[in-house]
This record gives sequence, C-alpha cells and structure tokens, in this order.
Amino acid sequence: MQLDRWLFEQHCLGLHPPTLRFYRWSPIAISLGYHQRRYPERWQHLTWKGEPIDLVRRPTGGRAVLHQGELTYAVVTSGIGGNRMQAYQTLCEFLIAGCRSLGIQLQFGQAGRGYIHNPNCFGTATTADLVLPDGTKIIGSAQLRRGDAILQHGSIQLSLDPDLFYRVFETERPPLNVLPDPPIQALTEALTRAASQCFGVQFLHQPLAESEWQAVLAQETLRV
Repeated sequence: MQLDRWLFEQHCLGLHPPTLRFYRWSPIAISLGYHQRRYPERWQHLTWKGEPIDLVRRPTGGRAVLHQGELTYAVVTSGIGGNRMQAYQTLCEFLIAGCRSLGIQLQFGQAGRGYIHNPNCFGTATTADLVLPDGTKIIGSAQLRRGDAILQHGSIQLSLDPDLFYRVFETERPPLNVLPDPPIQALTEALTRAASQCFGVQFLHQPLAESEWQAVLAQETLRV
C-alpha cells in the first residue's frame, strides 16, 4: 500500500499514468483505515503459523481489513465525474463485470453509516462494497481523493481462515471459498479484461524501475 500511495502522489503531479494493480500480502497483515484510531490492543501481538501479523495503516479510509486469503486491488486514476458514491460505482464496474465473467453475481451493499461503529470492514456492507445475492460481503473498497485524482483500493475475499478471522475480530465468519476454480492469475486476467472494456483503455505491464522503488521506500511510513 506504500506503493499505492506513491503511485497516487505521482499521478497527482502528472508524472505517472492511471494504474491498475493486484497484489497479495506476505507476511499477512491487518490494515487500519487512515482515520481509524480505536482498535484492540491485542492486535499488536497477534501471530499466525508462528509468524507475527503486521499491523499497518492505509492511506485510505474505512475499517480494519485482515489481509489473508484475499487479493488486494488498487486503481489510481482521475477525471471520474460525480460525487464519492458515484465514483465508487463507476470504479467498481470492472469488479462486477470481471466476476460476472467467472459466473459470480455481485451487487452493491446497502448499509448506512452505522459501519463506523464496527472495527471490522467485512462486518457490514455499505453502498461502496460488493456483496453476493445472499448479502455476503466479498469486496470492500476505500478511497483517497485529491482534486479529481482518486486512489481506490480494496480487498477481494477468497478463502480466508475462519479460525484466524474469529481470533482477530471475535465474531464468526463462515469459511469463504467463493472463487475455488480459477487460480489467482485467471482472476486477475478476468478483472484486467473487464477494466479494459469498462474504461476503454489498453493496459501496459510495466514493473517499477529501481529508482522508483527507492522513491517508494523513502516515503514517510503511515504510523499505526
């Protein structure tokens, strides 16, 4: 997510084009929303399979996300019209279309602002989130905006460990294996094709140069 923030800053300066990226977490982590100050003290001492669970802060808002058994996506772009909710709906089009191509039907959640009292991002689904027809939240998203530039990233839940989820949030969560057939590469390819079609663009795969990585690492870390 440090890279997400750097890409957003560069795009705001006109130095980097719109970007779509996907990634997973190693070691696993809990990310806090930028304004989320209250969380259980025990989160600073959690472990999984003998390894500590990192606790990090996102540059975007929202509640805590457990990054295990999931895929994180990030979009950096500008020129999306409308208010915040309309921007969410526009940028989530490719997620809905890509999952539909894999036989998974998603729709927007309906929860109001009561979510701010729940430290768990996946404990409720707002109109910025995507859920299955039965209401199960699959994708939670958050934004950072500056002028007409937007960083939107989110977590796509795949096959999280229900016991770990309970230890973190102290609430039950059924085992999720929503996308059991396509491997991660097939999922990212489906979402990339959908993004290309939804936004009318062609994506160029372009790894960062060493100097760019050094600039990313030189950023001030967002402290928990």
